[in-house]
Amino acid sequence: MSYTADNTSLLRDLERVVRVRHQAATHLSQIAKRLNQAELDAEETSGKLSLERESEDIQIASDNLQKGLFRLLVLGDLKRGKSTFLNALIGEKLLPADVNPCTALLTVLRYGTQKKVTVYFKGDKPPESLDFASFKQNYTIDPTEAKRLEAENSSAFPDVDYAVVEYPLPLLEKGIEIVDSPGLNDTETRNELSLNYIHNCHAILFVFRAMQPCTLEERRYLENYIKGRGLTVFFLINAWDEIGKGLIDPDDPDELEEAQNRLRTVFQTYLTDYCQKDGQNRYEERVFELSSLEALRRRVKDAEDSLEGTGFPAFLGALNTFLTQERAVAQLRQARTLARQVYSRTHEAIERRIPLLDQDIQELKQRIQGVEPEFEQLTQIRDQFQDEIRMMRDTKVKAVADSFRTYVLNLEKTFESDFLRYQPTIDFLEFLQAERREAFNAALKQAFEQYIQDKLAEWERTAEEYLQEGFSQLAQSAANYGATYNQIVDSMTEKLIGQTIPSGVRVDAGEESPTWAKWAMGFFSLASGNVAGVALAAAGFTWQNILVNWLAVIGISSFLLIFTGLTFWNPIGLALMGLGVGALQAEQARKEVIKATKKEFVKYLPQLSQEQQEPIRQAVKDCFDSYEREVIQRLNDDIKSRQAELDNLLEQKESREINRQTELKRLRGLDADILAECRQVESVYEELLLVPGEI
Repeated sequence: MSYTADNTSLLRDLERVVRVRHQAATHLSQIAKRLNQAELDAEETSGKLSLERESEDIQIASDNLQKGLFRLLVLGDLKRGKSTFLNALIGEKLLPADVNPCTALLTVLRYGTQKKVTVYFKGDKPPESLDFASFKQNYTIDPTEAKRLEAENSSAFPDVDYAVVEYPLPLLEKGIEIVDSPGLNDTETRNELSLNYIHNCHAILFVFRAMQPCTLEERRYLENYIKGRGLTVFFLINAWDEIGKGLIDPDDPDELEEAQNRLRTVFQTYLTDYCQKDGQNRYEERVFELSSLEALRRRVKDAEDSLEGTGFPAFLGALNTFLTQERAVAQLRQARTLARQVYSRTHEAIERRIPLLDQDIQELKQRIQGVEPEFEQLTQIRDQFQDEIRMMRDTKVKAVADSFRTYVLNLEKTFESDFLRYQPTIDFLEFLQAERREAFNAALKQAFEQYIQDKLAEWERTAEEYLQEGFSQLAQSAANYGATYNQIVDSMTEKLIGQTIPSGVRVDAGEESPTWAKWAMGFFSLASGNVAGVALAAAGFTWQNILVNWLAVIGISSFLLIFTGLTFWNPIGLALMGLGVGALQAEQARKEVIKATKKEFVKYLPQLSQEQQEPIRQAVKDCFDSYEREVIQRLNDDIKSRQAELDNLLEQKESREINRQTELKRLRGLDADILAECRQVESVYEELLLVPGEI
């Protein structure tokens, strides 16, 4: 698939999405307002329909659409031209490309009417507002200090959380938010800052440099943090126009093409695995060759420059398609689904209420008593599903904890082969000199840290697979329980009014599930990278985030507390010192380093596997407990609202005379109003799909 686009068309299409999203949000908000007003009016008529949960969910969905953002996370090693790329994307030299990497601040670019920077701190310290010049002056350091901090694996600004750059740019005004991360090939502390933000973004822009194709560090991050996570990633091969600089004859088109094709082969070899979706290879839609510096130069001179030959038209086209079709359509689809569900619930409540208006108090009491068995069955479904969630929780808690123990103990078997690629290149003869021993130890410690970090990331994927499997099964159970739940509700309705109630709006396959079940199914879908479950999205968590937060506590620091002390490193140094000068050949020395490191390493593995069992169990338990709380609360709300719906009518009948005609008109008006707004949401959604080739 080929793409062509420019910044103007991207802005135009984003503007269209913003407009459509705003329209949908307005209609959803009108539904919420109409329901709230109807419930207030009902206090003086036949009683509430108990639609509070529906009103709350639809308002949350409206708020999300109203402030909806497309958040893009920029990742990449140092010196890959990330800032130059971002400046070219934005269209002006906003970000300084020469800022020292040891600022180490995660920077969020978002729209603001005034140019300013706000630095947010950890803890209770209030944020600090700065101008651009002050920000650069206060949060950059000289190279000498940077090297010292890196050697100590320290942060220049440990109390800083992140910075927000506000700028009145059209691209940002259309709902784009760009997260510029510190370079990956830096200290592990700063790597964690960047990588832990992955699940809070809608897409990742991973920046390479053409003449440094897929370094070991880059492949390490792709394998450990990108692969198998269901993330949307655009791979940007920057400085493509610099390939000719290393050629004997850069003007020879054949020589240039040959060099370019060699590089393409390298990138395809390493990146193809990360471009698979639903069994299809989307390499052409996700990998782009860019000349960012050239694009920036041309765009600064002429904001309307087509940027032909820089790779940006193809990339902007793919980004356009993702943001304005894949992502925007998914957002509107979930809004449409929720609007349908809310109308269906409202319609059913009204259709149940109207026949009951004619019944006298005694008859109504008898009918309400007659559906008590059905309410007990609904409660049984709740209890059964809750038991199933807890059984799944306990099963996965044990499986994940056991997998960690097995994984850690098995590190002994693979350490010698695995650690080879981490070991630093050191002149071992120089190690005998006292002033070089500190440098050797520092390099070896850093290599060991990277090894541990990668091994933790590798195990995390195993843990995620266990959880993914568990939530997938619970999603299917929710669908099954939801179908049974609906059958019982239909039986209850037939007992109350003598007939079932047809749906008042067309519903696609799967959308007929009750709202609580749809939410329970949406939890897994959202966590898998798809968009479903508006209320879940509003809740602001997924099981991955819960797990990531716990693993950050469990993670590398727990390992290093054990392995970086003097009791660990001293025997390694002593082992080398005992070799003698004649034995200190490079290959033999490397073997001795690994042998000595392994000998000390394996001593601590049983202790580590045992100490981390409880924190890991708690992490997994929290994931399922969060799911249980939300799902069961919604199930309880649904059951209680159905009971309250009948109790409200009975209470009103006992306290006042109800004018049937007036009440019939009010209820029919409510149904018509909600249906009209629901159809408007449908119309807005169809508008977004109307001309898919143009957006």
